[in-house]
Amino acid sequence: MNRTPVRVLLSVALLGGVIASGPAHAQATLKPDGQWRHAIGLGLSYASGNSESSTLTLNADGVRQTESDKWSWYGKALRAESDDETTGDQIGFGTRYERDLNARVFGFGQGDYLRDRLANLSRRTSVGAGLGYHVFKSEKTNWDVFSGLGYTHDRYVDPTDIGGRTRGSWGYAELLIGQESNHRISDTSTFRQRLVVYPNLSESGEFRAQFDAGLAVAINDRMSLTATLTYRYNSDPGVDIEKGDLLFVTGVSAKFE
Repeated sequence: MNRTPVRVLLSVALLGGVIASGPAHAQATLKPDGQWRHAIGLGLSYASGNSESSTLTLNADGVRQTESDKWSWYGKALRAESDDETTGDQIGFGTRYERDLNARVFGFGQGDYLRDRLANLSRRTSVGAGLGYHVFKSEKTNWDVFSGLGYTHDRYVDPTDIGGRTRGSWGYAELLIGQESNHRISDTSTFRQRLVVYPNLSESGEFRAQFDAGLAVAINDRMSLTATLTYRYNSDPGVDIEKGDLLFVTGVSAKFE
């Protein structure tokens, strides 16, 4: 079966926002006052004629930040069809907690869940913990680097050849190395990005990686125009499964504070 190396899904939604996984895309307002803030988006696009396609996206996220710690969560769902063929089927959610140990060093713990049937993932559950460093920390710009250890367990829709064996599921330890930044470009615009690489400790040379980026421009106190990009890579996803997934979404998100 011939496949291109990267599966691309482009969606322009009437009401949407961030549907990519990971805290880097949380669009809830970051304020160190200990209050929970949330954002939610719902997107729907439909086309008919010579071809018929539809895309439905749902996302939600929240964050509570103080001067010394931050707790964030996210949830996302994607369903897309084109000419009666499923082109997107994802559900994911996760949470992350960070606490400053001093002015520069912080500790963190996180957990994630992902289902992506087109990538042959019935479910992927991951946990991780480690230490990070605040390279920059100001009112307008924050940049952190972090690393740690994690464990991931994959269960596949169909058994597949991974790591030289046919597996229905696989659990493995991995490193966690990443960086993320938040930028307030202006009073109405923010940009956030996050890159994490997960070298596999059970299979030398194999790794996962994910890059997320998101731009939000406020329309008013509650609504924002958003544009987000996610690229997810797996060096050994299994037979006949593409290694890379690229997702770009534009839309509108609503905040609840």
